[in-house]
Amino acid sequence: MTLRNVLMISCAAALLAGCSAVAEKTNMLNDEDIKKETAGVIGVSPSELTVVESYTTGTNTHATLRTTSGKQYICTVNGGNLLSFGMVNPPTCNPK
Repeated sequence: MTLRNVLMISCAAALLAGCSAVAEKTNMLNDEDIKKETAGVIGVSPSELTVVESYTTGTNTHATLRTTSGKQYICTVNGGNLLSFGMVNPPTCNPK
């Protein structure tokens, strides 16, 4: 591998890491947004959900939600940051 290739790969990795940091720092999703985005996937209304815990890594927001019936779900919401202009992809949710 040439020095040029190594430098190009290093620059690309640094750029991607920078984008991830920007996305994480500019996340705009609050608990109400998380409930609104995940409710349809779980099959309940947003008013039936409580956000137990949430955190953001890169462009993903990870949340644990509890329904009024006591079931818990782990969901991942992608987007909702400056890099995605606030748009959100369909979330994925799985029973806990």
